[in-house]
Amino acid sequence: MDSNSNTVVVTGFGPFRQHLVNSSWEAVKEMSMLGLGENIDLHIMQLPVAYRKAKELVCKIWGTLQPLLTVHIGLSSSAKAIILEQCGKNKGYKEMDVCGFCPEGGCCLSDGPERIESTIDMKTLWKNISVEGIDIVFSRDAGRYICDYIYYTSLYYGNGRAAFIHVPPLSKWVTADFLGRTLRMIILEMLKQCGQKTE
Repeated sequence: MDSNSNTVVVTGFGPFRQHLVNSSWEAVKEMSMLGLGENIDLHIMQLPVAYRKAKELVCKIWGTLQPLLTVHIGLSSSAKAIILEQCGKNKGYKEMDVCGFCPEGGCCLSDGPERIESTIDMKTLWKNISVEGIDIVFSRDAGRYICDYIYYTSLYYGNGRAAFIHVPPLSKWVTADFLGRTLRMIILEMLKQCGQKTE
């Protein structure tokens, strides 16, 4: 599958459980107002916290837009840091989504590999980025809920050209604007790894 070399898709998630405002989507909206430079065609999309519908939308992203890179942003309600996720896992999905649905057999794709790594080297990214006011950490476990499920799906259909970042809930210190600016900086670094000239 060829990519449109200047298209980047960034997704956030909608409300779930007690999170009526999802910091991931608020941050994506803020980041989109800043853009990623004039040579990048940025698309943003809100994904529902629902396995089937979110999977459908991710398949549509890769099938129709064929982006250079898709970056998924998700809320980790217990996080105090920004978490760079390296890989997605295929099995172990036992938690129900907002529709009360759980994937059959707890599996993302019945014939898919156990784990798929992103072509973005998150460890290098983590070593090269620092942001005043928040820690950035590296992770190899995106949590076996919708975030991990969508990451795996996107890595599968995008041949590894996907990334996932967990963000903390909004607070007095962690505002949507702050997260948006931080995400923009991180995504621009990702694009350098993809060989894109940024700004």
